[in-house]
Amino acid sequence: MSVSLGLGLPQMKQYDIGRDVATVARAAEDVGYESLWVFERVLFPDPPTQGLYGVPGLPWPDHYRSVADPLVTLTLAAAATSRARLGTSVLVAPLHVPFQLARSLASLDVASNGRVIAGLGTGWSLDEYAAASVAPFEKRGAVLDELLDVCTAVWGPNPVSYQGELTTIAPAEVGPKPVRPIPVYLPANSPRATRRLVDRADGWMPVAMGPSTFSEQWRRVQDLAAERGRQRPIEVCARANARYSAKSFEGADRQPFQGSVAQIVEDLVAHAGVGVPEIMLDLQATTRDAAELVDVAAEVYEAARAAGV
Repeated sequence: MSVSLGLGLPQMKQYDIGRDVATVARAAEDVGYESLWVFERVLFPDPPTQGLYGVPGLPWPDHYRSVADPLVTLTLAAAATSRARLGTSVLVAPLHVPFQLARSLASLDVASNGRVIAGLGTGWSLDEYAAASVAPFEKRGAVLDELLDVCTAVWGPNPVSYQGELTTIAPAEVGPKPVRPIPVYLPANSPRATRRLVDRADGWMPVAMGPSTFSEQWRRVQDLAAERGRQRPIEVCARANARYSAKSFEGADRQPFQGSVAQIVEDLVAHAGVGVPEIMLDLQATTRDAAELVDVAAEVYEAARAAGV
């Protein structure tokens, strides 16, 4: 039942990014976390055009008011660590110029000696698209497809050339090249996204919403992989958006990864029991500062290993 455990790095407004990212990254690697992760939010609309995740009336959480740039955060972590893999969960593809993002990821992979995992998605915020996207929201899937094409070209051998809707690369030398092929992880939130995952990605990054939900989603991914003749295995890293509390959350309506350290570990055990091979735990939203984040992360890690995870 051994599961690789990852930790979300501090990016929110209660943290001192210049100091705390390195502190948390080093502490997490020292205690045993095998990967470190960042996410992307570029603004907090007030008032928003739409609810959280596009759900009407669902408020945006206050901790989204200030989120540090994911690649800057991951670069700070890379400089402070030597072993932990460095992942994005996720970068919103249409908020980036494809060629520039491909080069940034390649440079970070070289700087970290081959530790980058590129988790990519299309996002959902119309306000973020209005401020920063390279194409309209309606073209988000096409932008992600082009980004994947550009990454393949830029990370591959020279000379690099590519012609797409957003990107033109005349035959050219482009470097540095990644240390090894950078693994690309994608979500599977729709039939089209699941096909893209099966056909083009190395791994799947679902949100950990409970073991039964994971099992059902994973079965659909595997069935489609078999149907489309995929030969190589699909890696999996589930994102657990944890809500830590010093006290236990009571009641039958408790959500996964909500509550005390014991309850979070209970959910880790349950997900490990249905075959989740890697879980990244994002605790940063409900810890007060870096010291508490380090302490809670260490307690969770040690308790999880003691429980056989």
